[in-house]
Amino acid sequence: MSTNPKGRRAAVAALVTVTALALASCGGTPAASPSGASTSSASQKLTVVTHDSFNLSEEVLAKFKADSGLDVTFVAPGDAGTVTNQLVLTKDSPLGDVVFGIDNTFAGRALAEGVIAPYAAQGLPAADADALKADDSGRLVPIDFGDVCINADTAWFEANGKAVPATLDDLVKPEYADLLVVPNAASSSPGLSFLVATVGAKGDPGWVDYWTQLKANGVLVAKDWTEAYTVQFSGSSGKGPRPLVLSYSTSPAFEVVDGAAPPTASLLQTCFRQVEYAGVIEGAANPEGAQEFIEFLLSPEVQADIPGQMYMYPAVTSTELPAEWVQYAPLSDAPFTVPATEIAEKRDGWIRTWTSTVVG
Repeated sequence: MSTNPKGRRAAVAALVTVTALALASCGGTPAASPSGASTSSASQKLTVVTHDSFNLSEEVLAKFKADSGLDVTFVAPGDAGTVTNQLVLTKDSPLGDVVFGIDNTFAGRALAEGVIAPYAAQGLPAADADALKADDSGRLVPIDFGDVCINADTAWFEANGKAVPATLDDLVKPEYADLLVVPNAASSSPGLSFLVATVGAKGDPGWVDYWTQLKANGVLVAKDWTEAYTVQFSGSSGKGPRPLVLSYSTSPAFEVVDGAAPPTASLLQTCFRQVEYAGVIEGAANPEGAQEFIEFLLSPEVQADIPGQMYMYPAVTSTELPAEWVQYAPLSDAPFTVPATEIAEKRDGWIRTWTSTVVG
């Protein structure tokens, strides 16, 4: 992704130290004392690799640093795809100790390239782990998830006397011509997620015909989520003429002001279930610290912090949600899914075909 919709929150630079890739940690596995405290200066250091939309409350991060005694450095090389690619390119000299932000559109590549070490997390209930797993190896630990869906400016539809569309098939009908904007699937994580949703819905290669119909019906491709949602979309967060936009099912909850119903709604029959994972990086200098950070991400404090900071659902599904989420940020009952292994095998070809069909 070029810009993640969760970039609406405070910049990660305000909370963490971002270092250049050249300063990434490397070295052997350190020893640990029986108490769990590190016994070398190397094992006091923990390098956390994240996507550029990672964010947690300052006090939550500060408590982890204080409780663990670790000297934590955050490296944020880019979006989920960039993070995965960097881990692969640097696997002979690991970029850090632990990674957060690989999602299920890139999980298959990370697993196939062997850049994630096995770790059985203790803080995730078995039912949640099974529902959100990338594969059966357990190397990637689910931390949060959310539905990428078409969102509608409901006020626009009411003012123009049109019914709000409900399904993917509705979007190609003549009455919705020139109303939809989506981020570029080649450069945007939610854009790629929507492409995969259409693969899940229409099959392969049936999705190509569907996108041909979308193009004929005037779909606009924006460079990223920010341009789509804040420039081309007609909703309260946008300035443009298009009342249909690709975003998240949580986006309407973000639009709640003073308890009033939001002016937007998600089309829950158009969604792709995105899952974000953490993992111990293979060859990490501090694997014990990496495991401790993963358990921290699964702690009640962090799981409760995720909705307000990263606008995703916590992987520990028993976590209490903000009141506006219960009313205005529902999850799809039947999101479209595609196995991570299939995405890994076919993603690059899908993107090339999508680009030549829709953009080229």
